[in-house]
Amino acid sequence: MKITEVVCQILRIKHVQAKTASSQDSVLLRVRTDTGLEGIGEADSSPEVVRAIVDAPFSHNIACGLRQILIGQNPLEHERLWQEMWRKTMYFGRASVTITAMAAVDMALWDLKGKHFGQPIHRLLGGKQHARIKAYASILFGRDGGETREIGQRWIAAGYQAVKFGWEPMGQSEAVDLELVRGAREGVGDATLLIDAGCVWDARTALRRAHRFAEYGIEWLEEPLRPDDVEGYVWLRDRSPVPIAAGEEECGRHAFRQLIDRRALDVYQVDLSRNGFTDAAYIRARVEEIGARLCNHCYTSPITVAASLHWLSTCRDAFLFEDCVEDSPLRHELTHERVQARDGWIEVPDGPGLGVSLNEDFVREHLVAESR
Repeated sequence: MKITEVVCQILRIKHVQAKTASSQDSVLLRVRTDTGLEGIGEADSSPEVVRAIVDAPFSHNIACGLRQILIGQNPLEHERLWQEMWRKTMYFGRASVTITAMAAVDMALWDLKGKHFGQPIHRLLGGKQHARIKAYASILFGRDGGETREIGQRWIAAGYQAVKFGWEPMGQSEAVDLELVRGAREGVGDATLLIDAGCVWDARTALRRAHRFAEYGIEWLEEPLRPDDVEGYVWLRDRSPVPIAAGEEECGRHAFRQLIDRRALDVYQVDLSRNGFTDAAYIRARVEEIGARLCNHCYTSPITVAASLHWLSTCRDAFLFEDCVEDSPLRHELTHERVQARDGWIEVPDGPGLGVSLNEDFVREHLVAESR
């Protein structure tokens, strides 16, 4: 079996808003073979930048577009292909969008591999340890405490037993921050409450907020610091009264390594659309080795939701699953299968590969660019 075509498609919903939500556009990677099989993957980054990494023509041996690397290769050799992509894109950058593009390819290769062998990806990864996982509704804060309270009430009424609120307007002032968390707790009642600060504070401010938020019984405080402030995370985690979570911006094992080696976090959040299955398996082993906890990050389409479920189900101590509840057509209509929690729990797909299939009508309607 050989790769014959690598198709890159950019999808975008009609009404994009100025908010921190990556469920408004997507870049799909479709890897096709001479046997007629196709694998699909997705990257969570700027779609046009990912497309440039895929489409780039040969410049020299360590600055080569992904398509040229992949054509003619055996798609079952995912580990070798990951290493070859890593080597031949060395001058593109080692920790961000290049790895994200590679992750989309890697996701598609694993999907292909599962379809070829007629097995779900979780079985190829070694076997699922959870058939379903408790899901938390992941949503942005409201404009104030009152609106945040109403949002929490809505998702508890929908059957969720855990809710996470995140990003703006948190970080404007201590009064605003406390009003938001107070409203969130009032909205979810006794359910699990998670707070995502959105990288807004220095370490000392984050510690003050952690102490104040502890009064509201939050399960974790997510991304209080800038993603590259490893020393700050080590300092904060050693002093915080609540667990510290982060990792969604990290791309690949090399980015996660410094956080893991320094034991900087309580919860390591891995996004499959930025890491792929190959590196996510390495990260899983390393985090389990140090006795920390793992969770997925996912705020895009059902493709990444399905990928995240396959991976997280193989994690020994998986305890929560991020379930984006943004009311976006991309979140709900891109695949024929609706991959969403029911009564607060989300089921792990058991079909071959990712276990989801593209709604081609939706793809055609929302397609804004394509290359092959």
